[in-house]
Amino acid sequence: MHRFRWLVLAIGIVLLLSFAMFAQQTPGMLKDNGFTPKGSESDQGLIQLRDELGVPLTQLNLVYTGDGLDMTEERHQQTIMDSLNDLKQLPYVESVKFVTTPRNEGYRNVQAVTLSLKLDTDPALEKYPELKGLVHPPSGMKVYVTGGPAILHDMQVASKHDIAKSEAIGLPIALIVLLIVFGTLVAALLPMIVGLMSVTLTLGITYFIAQHQSLSNFLPNMVTMLGLAVGIDYALFLVSRFREELKRQNSVAEAVAMTCQTAGKSIFFSGIAVLIGLIGMLFVDLTFFRSLCLGGVIVVSISVVVANTLLLSLLGILGTKINSLQVLPKRFRKQETSQFWERIAYTVMRRPVLLVVLVGGTLLYTMTPISHMKLSVPNAEVLPPNYESRYGADLLKAAYDPRMTGPIQIVVHTEAEVWDETSIGLIRAYSEQVKGVSGVKEVQSFISSLGQHSDQDLARMLKDASVKSKIEDNKIAKGHTALLIVVPEKDTDDPSTDELVRELRRVSKDGLVIAVTGGPAYRLDIIDRIQNEIPAVLIFVMGITYIVLLFAFRSVLLPLKAVLMNMLSLGASLGIVVLVFQYGYLADLLHITSIGYISATLPVIIFCVVFGISMDYEVFLISRIMEEYEQSGDNDKSTAEGLKKTGSLITSAAFILVVVVGSFIFTDIEIMKALGLGLGLAVLIDATIVRVMLVPALMKLLGNANWWAPKWLHIRTDKAADKP
Repeated sequence: MHRFRWLVLAIGIVLLLSFAMFAQQTPGMLKDNGFTPKGSESDQGLIQLRDELGVPLTQLNLVYTGDGLDMTEERHQQTIMDSLNDLKQLPYVESVKFVTTPRNEGYRNVQAVTLSLKLDTDPALEKYPELKGLVHPPSGMKVYVTGGPAILHDMQVASKHDIAKSEAIGLPIALIVLLIVFGTLVAALLPMIVGLMSVTLTLGITYFIAQHQSLSNFLPNMVTMLGLAVGIDYALFLVSRFREELKRQNSVAEAVAMTCQTAGKSIFFSGIAVLIGLIGMLFVDLTFFRSLCLGGVIVVSISVVVANTLLLSLLGILGTKINSLQVLPKRFRKQETSQFWERIAYTVMRRPVLLVVLVGGTLLYTMTPISHMKLSVPNAEVLPPNYESRYGADLLKAAYDPRMTGPIQIVVHTEAEVWDETSIGLIRAYSEQVKGVSGVKEVQSFISSLGQHSDQDLARMLKDASVKSKIEDNKIAKGHTALLIVVPEKDTDDPSTDELVRELRRVSKDGLVIAVTGGPAYRLDIIDRIQNEIPAVLIFVMGITYIVLLFAFRSVLLPLKAVLMNMLSLGASLGIVVLVFQYGYLADLLHITSIGYISATLPVIIFCVVFGISMDYEVFLISRIMEEYEQSGDNDKSTAEGLKKTGSLITSAAFILVVVVGSFIFTDIEIMKALGLGLGLAVLIDATIVRVMLVPALMKLLGNANWWAPKWLHIRTDKAADKP
């Protein structure tokens, strides 16, 4: 990199300028929330409803309100319909109908309209601005547009806003910290360059991938969060080590080489640790996780590559000029030989058992809220109430019984046509079984819509083309397919409704083919798909991380300790996330709308991302302790020296990461707010409590056993081997 430094710099500039123009367009390319459980029973059922009954899968809800108006009056309803005449003329609008579900008490001033489209989600999202432009509230009324396309549109807007806001909050503070750490403007700007370049290149690459692959609209936020945090941190370690090597080596070239050999190697293994965590998300078969994995893997890989290529070349070009443009006098900066961290290490190692018990017990107690964690799948709730689609969804849920507006749907397939007397008998018998299931309030079908008649009479009635046509127009039966609407007794997101869906799938289906779908079943399939793969995610991430660190540290116990320490900081942070987002503690202070549950995706995201990111500091610390141990063979001294030489640097790096990811707490999308809180807390806990107290205490307790490994790992240096 030193030899070809100008060429590498030129290539870097060309790549940055080339991808920058595409990076800005990437958020608008991502039109999928990523939560579709493809291939599940609920997903297949929805597809059957679309293909066999013509039920539109894409709908918008227009929620009208009028202070002092009784929206049940026909004149107000006619006024609403008249205001939508231009909208009805659009060729891709299938129908515009009032929601006929009974209103809840006290909401006679609310009227909802369902707008069904002949479009799938992606084209509906493209047409949304045109649709929205034709929705004009009549005088004295307000209207809120919600539903799938509206929510996705608002999420795109929120995503762009969040990226800009997080950068506006995080980057200035990160720059201030870097100025304090390095004291010179040149050195402080280099990590910022690496972080911004990593994000820009990744979003540019993602633009081309999105042309051929459906990706979640959460991807840009993940890329920005990880890219800035990891890119700045990696560059911080490289720049710091380079300045250290400049004082030791005879030339700039040797300083660059030694920086790459030490800090560059640590960054490489740290990057692998982060990638392992991110790849663990692939075990869950949802586009959401695949998208976050893709964005995370690309941005972390680019951060490692940029740090070990472009940054090294810039260091070679700058040389001693890296100390130019001094901002703070040297006397105001911490000296590298500070004894602060050394004293902490020896103080902790005097009472290792007491500290392990106290600190470990406290972290374990902080994890206890996880046992009461309630999981669900948010829809509009990922947005704050000030977004129209979220407010409209909340108003719709408050005004109308969600059990009626989002019921369980059962798609029934018969061998003969549904109008046949035999099919009617089978469907009626099945409906009676469903009615008998505990938790079912009501069952509706084309049979119940025709009143109380015998199977024979119904078959005779359905020979009338007008009767059959009316049923087909209502999209509840056609050909060999019929739809049963099951209204549960409890709320659609109640755990008992989940069990009801499972029970309905176990009901005898004599002579029929059944698919249980609808909102509650769809949500359950997403949660089950996530929960069923959590053991595989844990085993993969923890197992592979252990193996990688086994070769990195050439020790059996150190990787195991690193994995367990990571689980403590991660578990404690997740416990606090549950307290904030599920129970509402400090929610107002953090501008969080507590909705009484945790998004089912969060435990997996937080585990995979946090596990890899927080492992960074363990790798940097243990790598430096290992360097000292290979020279001295003294476990206690090596621990103290390693903490002394990395303490200030790791603390600064951790603080920068906490600021960058923590800035997402003050953005709009709830999942990213929770991830920012969880990741920020985990790193904070890891870089302070765990690293300052638990690591030195455990290093003391384990002694030279820290460095034991089978002979084939060649862990022991000559000096270490001579130690008893």
